[in-house]
Amino acid sequence: MQPIMNFLDQLNASQREAVTHTEGPSLIVAGAGSGKTRVLTYRIAYLLQQGVPAGNILALTFTNKAAREMKERITRLVPAQDARYLWMGTFHSVCTKLLRRYADRIGFTSDFSIYDTTDMKSLLKAICKERGLDEKIYKPAAVLARISMAKNNLITPDKYGMDRELIRQDREARMYEIATVYEQYQLRLRAANAMDFDDLLLQMLRLVDEHDDIREQLQQQFRYVLVDEYQDTNYVQYLLVGRLAEPQQNICVVGDDAQSIYSFRGADIRNILNFRQQYTNAAIFKLERNYRSTQNIVNAANSLIHKNQHQIEKNVYSENAEGKPLTLQSYMDDRAEAEGVAKSISLAKRSYSYDDIAVLYRTNAQSRAFEGELRKRNIPYRIYGGTSFYQRKEIKDTLGYFRLAINPLDNEALLRIVAFPGRGIGETTMKKVSANAIEHHRCYLDIMRSPEDTGLDVSAATIKKIRAFAQMIDELGMLSEQMDAFAFAEHVLRTTGVQTALMMDRSQEGIDRAQNVQELLNAIHEFVDQRAQEGIDYTPITDFLSEVSLQTDQDENLQDTTERVTLMTVHAAKGLEFPVVYIVGLEENLFPSQFCVNPNEIEEERRLLYVAITRAMEECHLSLARQRFRNGSVTFASASRFLNDIDRRYVEIVRAAQTAYRPTFTPTWSTPSIPDIPSMSIAPQKKTTTPVSGSAAPIDASTWKTGDRVSHRVFGNGSVQRVYHDSVTENDKIEISFDGVGTKTLLLSHAKLERLD
Repeated sequence: MQPIMNFLDQLNASQREAVTHTEGPSLIVAGAGSGKTRVLTYRIAYLLQQGVPAGNILALTFTNKAAREMKERITRLVPAQDARYLWMGTFHSVCTKLLRRYADRIGFTSDFSIYDTTDMKSLLKAICKERGLDEKIYKPAAVLARISMAKNNLITPDKYGMDRELIRQDREARMYEIATVYEQYQLRLRAANAMDFDDLLLQMLRLVDEHDDIREQLQQQFRYVLVDEYQDTNYVQYLLVGRLAEPQQNICVVGDDAQSIYSFRGADIRNILNFRQQYTNAAIFKLERNYRSTQNIVNAANSLIHKNQHQIEKNVYSENAEGKPLTLQSYMDDRAEAEGVAKSISLAKRSYSYDDIAVLYRTNAQSRAFEGELRKRNIPYRIYGGTSFYQRKEIKDTLGYFRLAINPLDNEALLRIVAFPGRGIGETTMKKVSANAIEHHRCYLDIMRSPEDTGLDVSAATIKKIRAFAQMIDELGMLSEQMDAFAFAEHVLRTTGVQTALMMDRSQEGIDRAQNVQELLNAIHEFVDQRAQEGIDYTPITDFLSEVSLQTDQDENLQDTTERVTLMTVHAAKGLEFPVVYIVGLEENLFPSQFCVNPNEIEEERRLLYVAITRAMEECHLSLARQRFRNGSVTFASASRFLNDIDRRYVEIVRAAQTAYRPTFTPTWSTPSIPDIPSMSIAPQKKTTTPVSGSAAPIDASTWKTGDRVSHRVFGNGSVQRVYHDSVTENDKIEISFDGVGTKTLLLSHAKLERLD
């Protein structure tokens, strides 16, 4: 632990002022790389040093990773016992903890289940199927997005059906029954004693709004409320924070309006922009020094974001080295872009490790070309945000046993595990159980306990099997209250047959599944040990399930420590930093997205590019393609309008040699609606291809021979294998073995080939 003055001395003047002003509402506007986490951490440590009990401090974050990092930093500043009782975590984890305490006040039991995205989609799919809705229109992801949007705006099922604008939107999407599906979805969740992620916030808001005694109790407990990444809060979170911060109004929110990029998740930038209107006496602190990036990167990002109309004025600056200018390169097509970036990464490896390098793109689909080029060059890479450990089937199956044992009403968990391992209870039986349960308003497990009571139409042999299954789950339920999480997990795997089934599969896939489940046991053991070190003697399996259910996108640990280039969307990159960053696909209708048309949407896209640029510490490379293969055809592209927003003093235009497979024409880099882009246009580049005559490759079969190297705009480079001459129809054909896609036979009259030197 450091003396208080020592850790305050580690802050600059702006940071110190933000840390020590603890009373009343305050807004800390934290520019990119300005030490936001440090300020929030030190502010909490300062409160503790001033004698504020840890239990009176509530700190809300958006990732468990951020909460853990802050808590670790705090314990390095103050004695661990002083920080032990801090209320620090994500909105969802804190709400879960409080809801388990007060669940009975809103009609739930304390062991309610938390449905993750897979569970939600499964339930919605079942509801839509029961109603005979077209699965091509009522896709679970689309239906879930509509329901989540409604919840984020406090629109309940009964209100949904009366909202004309929502009904109009549903009609345009030909999803006329969303209101009914939403109603059924909530009824099923309630019947299963379950909540989805959005419900955790909604039910918490309902709890404090409907129960004055609980609201007043929590307000007295949480005398100081701090919120990280406030620009990412939605309407429900905004209301919830406001309720808890009353009446003392010791609320401190930290964020950066310039990094508000999650409106599609319900985030509302107005929460941070209007903070001073909500709290007229709020103190405003601006953290404007960027510690992460070079001066050129910071200046370029500033010149971009200053074009937005809706923002809190600030002037972010860097005292780091001036650094290299950003580079901007135009490629003829998306394959050339991928190849160019891969080449550049190979060169960058001389000065950086692969872990230092990231490629950022607007959409996931863009990763394909880059993956292909990196593989060709044997450059290792990872797709950030790939399949999470806790989303793997064998892990979700195992967790399903834990969930059902503690919450017998959890129908989704039951459906997942009833056939894992196989026990003679098939899909047909479960369909009958499901229909019977719906008819009699009972949960699935209840029907399986006493199938005769409701006249379940199955054979005597099947009745014996489903009763045995129900008895096993009931026995596990009793044990879950008597054993700690690790002992219970071991018992479940041993007695349900899961462990035996996994061990009997000696295929590589089976071995991997068994190892994954063993790793799950390790995780539970570590969780119990950690709690014991914190002074918690007994950790039930419900606590571990809550922790797992609330994992966020950036909380997944990368188990593979191999040095790799990182590929990810810009949205996934927020909160991260890399010495070298490539931002690709800077074209109209891609970045900004073709779906963003109104001024507010365009401003968010500009903020998204700002986030991308400010991920870079030392080098930032921008690129675009003049044509891109999309939806089965080649489309021409023009430069993103945002390139005009970046002050060209901080950008170097790179004129690279044209790659072999580019077409011979050079379209003008321009956007008709933005007249000044031509002034930044790239000059004609030196060609390395040599057409036989003029600008077109020959279509006469006699001019080609086996072994000739050629280029095709779609298939890339290849070697001629055979030429077919047809003197009657003149439909000459050519067989080419392409480097990346195998052998193709093409009509010479349509192939548009280029001969390579």
